[in-house]
Amino acid sequence: MDSGLYAAYTGLMGRTQALDTAANNLSNAGTSGFRAQRDFFRGVLVDSLRPGSPADSQVGRTVNNFGILGGDALDLGQGQLATTGNPLDLAIQGNGFFAIQTAQGIRYTRDGAFRRSPAGVLETSTGEPVLDAKLQPITIPTGSVHISPDGSVSVSTPQGSAIAGRIAIFDFTNRYALTAEGASRFTANGEKPIAAEGDIEQGAIEGANQDAIHGSMQLVLVQRQAEMMQKALSVFNNEFDKTATEELPRV
Repeated sequence: MDSGLYAAYTGLMGRTQALDTAANNLSNAGTSGFRAQRDFFRGVLVDSLRPGSPADSQVGRTVNNFGILGGDALDLGQGQLATTGNPLDLAIQGNGFFAIQTAQGIRYTRDGAFRRSPAGVLETSTGEPVLDAKLQPITIPTGSVHISPDGSVSVSTPQGSAIAGRIAIFDFTNRYALTAEGASRFTANGEKPIAAEGDIEQGAIEGANQDAIHGSMQLVLVQRQAEMMQKALSVFNNEFDKTATEELPRV
């Protein structure tokens, strides 16, 4: 295949994938705890984007100096915190994830929109228990709830104040080993959780780390890049057809 045609083709395929990524980021700009995906190219700052990733082979680094899209990586930057006043809305300031028990196993999230179940268990908005450092559910008695930055849960009742448990936040040595499941949940893929250094802020929710304005700008940019690659591919196709038409009669 002509090298120019191949470069245009791989560029178009990369921009098509990037278009899907940008559209997903934009659609989740209003999702609590969402972490955007960022595209990266082989041989271009791969190690800084995904520490621990294997080095690319020399063959796959570039095609005519065009970087080949290597995939996407989670952007784990902090989202903006919004005050809600709900005592069971929790946001993590800094690194870390809440652990929740799902039907598929333990998952991790930055979405702290929690509630108290009828049985008193602290759970997500869809009913999965929030876990402590021993990966056990936390039961909160009826009363006024106070949650400290370290996750300690105290409840004030007419009989006095008592500690109900401690919400754990976990981190990972290689956070980039995490993969997204849905909009705001992650699986650790065998990576061992460790204690996190972040703090919990009560009465607040962390938003997505992708706002709608920048998401829209990125989507438009990628659309234009895809259009340019499509035009380049058409040009190379036309040149290839023209060359074939001129050369074949000479054979």
